[in-house]
Amino acid sequence: AGFPGPWSYEPEGLGWLRGFGGGLLTTCGLEHALFMAEDSVAQYNYPAFQTKEFGLHGRVSYLPARLTGYGERWDGDACTLWASGEVVQAAVFGEQFVLRRRIEAKLGESRLFVHDEVENIGNAPTPHMYLYHVNVGFPVLDDGAELLVPATNPQPRGGHSAEGYTRFHGPRAGYTEEVTEHAVKAEAGGTVPVAVVNRARGIGAYEVFDRAQLPHHFIWRMLGQGTYVVGIEPSTNATAGRLDAKAKGKLIVLEPGETRRYDLELGALAGAAEIDAFAARVAGCG
Repeated sequence: AGFPGPWSYEPEGLGWLRGFGGGLLTTCGLEHALFMAEDSVAQYNYPAFQTKEFGLHGRVSYLPARLTGYGERWDGDACTLWASGEVVQAAVFGEQFVLRRRIEAKLGESRLFVHDEVENIGNAPTPHMYLYHVNVGFPVLDDGAELLVPATNPQPRGGHSAEGYTRFHGPRAGYTEEVTEHAVKAEAGGTVPVAVVNRARGIGAYEVFDRAQLPHHFIWRMLGQGTYVVGIEPSTNATAGRLDAKAKGKLIVLEPGETRRYDLELGALAGAAEIDAFAARVAGCG
């Protein structure tokens, strides 16, 4: 897909896919995420703009970021490297959001931390949706790889079955994507550990997120030739999407000046001991 910019964003329908290159993390939002929907935007008080057609996963991943700082922090002999930036998603007679992100990594550790704040910097109450599209591919993903997740009640979103959705096979011709939504159990502190592991190779990739911040979780399986990837995706909203959330009173609306925070840990697992320890962590969720 190359490096997308705001000039290449296609807001209609599935146009978002033209700039989706995968990668470890694609952020979806800020005004909308998940599948397409048409909704009222009367809150902007512009007579010519009363409804809006929202395309897949929103605009934010196409917007340029501004570096706001970087450096190092020492705690005794331990060093943490950090960088911060911000993305503004705004329009006259439209949404006005800023996403402030700080990424931290401790020297000697195979993990990093993403800390996000989304603020409504406009003057109108504005709906907000957010999703971390965390993507795992080869060589972690391969025939025999497995998903470690403290899940209950898996529900397929489509015509497929949820049976065996935690086990992965090699690329197949003509494969149709599968999305499974499930409830997740959390650790004592409210965090949810999820990983894709390849025991044959002794490697894995994992995420840890806060269930209070992101109460929904999906598994996107695209095990086809050429596009071979699994998405492990925490979200503010269920796959039923924007209009369903709005009808149930679950669509987040940020008031002017209001901020929401999101925290995500991403890391690598190396060797059987680390994989087994993470599996025990998942099993310990209640």
